[in-house]
Amino acid sequence: MSINVFHLPDLGEGLTEADILHWLVAEGDTVAMDQPIVEVETAKSAVEIPSPFEGTVHKLHGAEGETLTVGQSLISVSDGAETPASEDAPAPATEASATESEDSPAPTQGASYREEERAGTQPSAEESADDSSDESSGNVLIGYGTTSGGSSRRRRRGKSARTSGGSATGQSGAASHTHDALTAAPRMAPTVISPLVRKLAKEHGVDITGLTGTGPGGLILRQDIRAALDQVDDQRRRSDAAGPAPTGLATPPPAPPAPAAPAAPGSAAHHTSVPPTPSKGWPATAADPGHSTLPPHASAAGGGRRTGETAVGAAASANVAGTHGQNVDSRTGLAVAQREPVKGVRKAISDAMTRSRTEIPEATIWVDVDATELLNLRASYKAKDPENAPSLLALLARFTLAGLRAYPQLCSRLETHEDGTRSIVRFDGVNLGLAVESERGLLVPNLRNADQLNTVELNQRMREVIEVARSGKASPSELSGSTFTLNNYGVFGTDGATPIINHPEVGILGIGRIIDKPWVVNGELAVRKVTTLTLAFDHRVCDGGSAGGFLRFVADAVEDPTSAFLRM
Repeated sequence: MSINVFHLPDLGEGLTEADILHWLVAEGDTVAMDQPIVEVETAKSAVEIPSPFEGTVHKLHGAEGETLTVGQSLISVSDGAETPASEDAPAPATEASATESEDSPAPTQGASYREEERAGTQPSAEESADDSSDESSGNVLIGYGTTSGGSSRRRRRGKSARTSGGSATGQSGAASHTHDALTAAPRMAPTVISPLVRKLAKEHGVDITGLTGTGPGGLILRQDIRAALDQVDDQRRRSDAAGPAPTGLATPPPAPPAPAAPAAPGSAAHHTSVPPTPSKGWPATAADPGHSTLPPHASAAGGGRRTGETAVGAAASANVAGTHGQNVDSRTGLAVAQREPVKGVRKAISDAMTRSRTEIPEATIWVDVDATELLNLRASYKAKDPENAPSLLALLARFTLAGLRAYPQLCSRLETHEDGTRSIVRFDGVNLGLAVESERGLLVPNLRNADQLNTVELNQRMREVIEVARSGKASPSELSGSTFTLNNYGVFGTDGATPIINHPEVGILGIGRIIDKPWVVNGELAVRKVTTLTLAFDHRVCDGGSAGGFLRFVADAVEDPTSAFLRM
């Protein structure tokens, strides 16, 4: 029996680490080739990693929530086959050698993985011919992908067994049993695809194996998790309303807290490091479940220990002390409700924002714009073709792309070389980034070559990438590579902001909400639909004249969209 160690592969886009969100297998489970084994979260997205081996899970190298670097051991899989003894065959691996293999540094990506896979085997001529025409698995990870080349092809276990033994009798009983089980086992057909659904179920303790999905093919959706939670809450409310069922038996009193004898008011056991809590109890919140209920002995204990203290105050104080213990913030004196590590997407956002503010000397300009004609134009499109009518954001994106064509300085990047010199890189095209608020945090998916799309195509592609980003299914490549970003924070009800540039870009355009405001039209006061456009730009690359010209170009297109479309 040999043990294959699978190392965390290079997931692309320069990512060097990933957090383990959820193991899809456990030690002792049987896994098939290309079966998803773990769900990890990188700085870009959450992805499932398939197994390049088949066999029995020997060891999981990492717990859920742990961060692994690329090349670090991820999982060990035992192939379950007994190596036949022969003069030419290498000695079977001992437990010590298997341990060394698991703990040894990661081999070179790609080539070393295939070397491990072929170790101790010499494929026959028949296998070589079969391998040259075999199909690839299709699940490709950078550094671990299966290719169509003959020499780097995985050895097919079924043909290998027939070649080495000549018949089924050439296999040992254990190897035959493992091979038959793997061959008969169906491919994994998960009922949950979205990592957000798994995360929601895990946070609320919902067992997804007992749910029936309402999606296509029984796919479990977020609404199914919420429905299960609502059902549990409904049952709990009914149980509370009904009260305890009469049994005719005497109910024993609650057990007294340990120690049985109450502490003296002045003793050390009576006092804790928690400051006195006001008599008004804390409200129950999901973030602080410790304040949601009171222990049954709180009132009695409080009354016996402190004279004059209200039952509610004593219960709340005892609850804070009992729940949080010494976990009190020394600076504020408040109990710590939750401590969340900064990692994954939140860490990537934090690092990117810090780097942007540290490296980029940005300047911000803004202008109020009359968007009445733009709203009228969009209403006319919707009346003619409701299904394909472009959204306001798509129309603003079209004006933004036209402005970047006129002012290409804002679609560039400043590069610093090893010798300290710098150069400005300008691009032949635009990858338009869209700031999207999701359950995983702020994401910026982008439209590749957005300048080559017409307005209808632009509207359709924007809907697709925004939906993919919000569902948590966006790939790392879809969340990187933008050259200019559009940020619509008006959906949050805000008029303006000073957006932070998405490093290494040099500009970002922000759009506020559109509201009724007094506006002067042809010398007379009128009520118009007004919004605020804000541009933050890198002053090392772009000067105020170019930035102002770009912002005015977009503003003029918003105020007179019909004429603007004629010039595009």
